[in-house]
Parts: sequence; structure tokens; C-alpha cells
Amino acid sequence: MNKSESDWRLNSQEDYLQGKKLRLTKFVMKDPRWDHEHCEFCWGKFMENTPGTMQSGYVDEDNNWICQTCFEDFRERFEWQLEKE
Repeated sequence: MNKSESDWRLNSQEDYLQGKKLRLTKFVMKDPRWDHEHCEFCWGKFMENTPGTMQSGYVDEDNNWICQTCFEDFRERFEWQLEKE
């Protein structure tokens, strides 16, 4: 088993993130009742204008967020494609 297969961040995300198109975007709160999102891998927090949280990341059409670090670590494994702005 290689290191990526034993990575603690992996938890069946291939079921819904394999081959997805992602876009790099700034996090913007869309609903005042829900002010944050989490990275689908490391559970890091995305919030708007909040120190100590991530302000931007990669997101798919289903609003699944991925931080920069996890994107770089798993980009090839999940065969992600970047959308053009």
C-alpha cells in the first residue's frame, strides 16, 4: 500500500469526487444560517473574512470544497479537471 492509500484524509471521497470539474474560487457565504464549509478531506474550515480560516479553495458543482493542500495532494489520484473562468 502506498502512502496516499493509507492517508488519514481518505474516506471514500472517490464515490462523489472522482473525475470532477473544479474551479478555484473565493469562499462567499450564501446563506446567513450557514456561514462556513469544510474541506472534504482534511476538514479545514472555509469562512468569509475570518482570520485563521481558509478564504478560497476548489469547489465542484455540488458545493464540495477542497483546500489547496488537499487539492495538490490528491489532484492526480482523483483526476480532477480545472474549469476555466
